Amino acid sequence: MENLSSKKAIITGGSRGLGKATALALAKEGVDIAITGRNESALKEAVKEIEKIGVKATYAAFDVGNYTEVQEGIKLLIEKLNGVDILVNNAGIAAFGSFTEMDVQTWEQIIQTNVMGMYYVTKEVLPYLIEKNKGDIINVASTAGLNGNANVSAYSASKFAVIGMSESLMKEVRKNNIRVCTLTPSTIASDMSVELGIANKDSEDSVLQPEDFAELIVSGLKLPRRAMLKSAALWSTNP
Repeated sequence: MENLSSKKAIITGGSRGLGKATALALAKEGVDIAITGRNESALKEAVKEIEKIGVKATYAAFDVGNYTEVQEGIKLLIEKLNGVDILVNNAGIAAFGSFTEMDVQTWEQIIQTNVMGMYYVTKEVLPYLIEKNKGDIINVASTAGLNGNANVSAYSASKFAVIGMSESLMKEVRKNNIRVCTLTPSTIASDMSVELGIANKDSEDSVLQPEDFAELIVSGLKLPRRAMLKSAALWSTNP
């Protein structure tokens, strides 16, 4: 199994939900953590919690959908961490609405954040991994990227795009010993899902929790370097 101790990870959308759970799980493996998000106060609180585990933790507040901010933020984080080994592309937004009723600005923002944001961040991190000839990229998609449904066209379109981009990248950088994994979880009782009304906090007995998702990520990263978890779909057993 791969020893993750002393590795360095950047996690987008790391101040809450899936991102925060992943940051805490990796920290427990001895990984130094850098998280991103748009809410600076939430990022600071998350960093304090991560630091209690005994690893180095830092943050940068920026919008992944703004390329200039991404360039500045990622450069700063890599300098603070003194390198990067793992990238978890978790940042994303969602909204419900019919094709005709959802306003164009909301549609565009979902695509900009979920697709272009992942592209921007990966584009800035990837050269460091290529230079080391080693690394891991975890891209968070969704079951909504496998099957479309009514009233989720924007979110579904964004996650279909993420899956295609991620698989193409995987085939491109395998030669550089970089493992790219695409994850397609079903509904998880994360902050975003609760806010959208598709999950509730009191569902630990039946619905996937952020900690379950984080455990899958850690397990994939700990595989021997010769092995790569290309993709995985995590579902609740009996919601």
